[in-house]
Amino acid sequence: MAGRFVGGVLLGAGLLVITLAGGAGGYGIGQLTEPRAQSTESAAPLGPSAEVTPTEPLNVAVKDPTPALKKSELRYKEREFVAKKTVRSQVTVEVPKDWHLTLSADPQDQARFTDPTGRRFVRVQAGFTIERPPAASMAERIGQLDGTPYRQDLRIVSERVAEDKRSATLIYTYVPDPEKVLRYVVVRWVALDGSGNCAVEIAVSGLNQDKEAIPAVLERAADSVTRSDSSL
Repeated sequence: MAGRFVGGVLLGAGLLVITLAGGAGGYGIGQLTEPRAQSTESAAPLGPSAEVTPTEPLNVAVKDPTPALKKSELRYKEREFVAKKTVRSQVTVEVPKDWHLTLSADPQDQARFTDPTGRRFVRVQAGFTIERPPAASMAERIGQLDGTPYRQDLRIVSERVAEDKRSATLIYTYVPDPEKVLRYVVVRWVALDGSGNCAVEIAVSGLNQDKEAIPAVLERAADSVTRSDSSL
């Protein structure tokens, strides 16, 4: 079960445009407004687009010595923040209790909770208007990921839409510049009210050795998240 919408008025939908220069899993800018076709199929692992003519070598991933995140050792705490873009969203979500909070600046539409090592984070986005289903939001993100530089070796691991259509989950990996440590990213778009449209975007990013724990962090966040809207 996903989280819930608490009060307020749902006005339409928005989706973060990733900042490719800063890595496919970090803060982004802008808002996508034109919906793409929905996807409900799982995807086998894919390499860089066959349509791209390589002009530079792929980044070769180097091993990060950070010990793997262990889900059995995680302890959670409810955190609260305000996201502002087209509406003011009061958001609560459960994340690992020792992960520190930072807010995006302009717009202030998302919060990032970073672990003490600085190697993993949870990003939660709200404050956008809500008008399209999670599957459409995921399709938009996949389209944006097509623009990732070839050298970063972005690979879609899977894309899934829940049977009830109230959530969509994308998993991908990439090797960012300049550190060239493979990143494992899981993103989920979640509906919180009866409309079935996406109200919150949650992303969890970590290292390749964290891929057993990252889904647990995502599930806890998605199951606990709430959003309450008011006018700016």
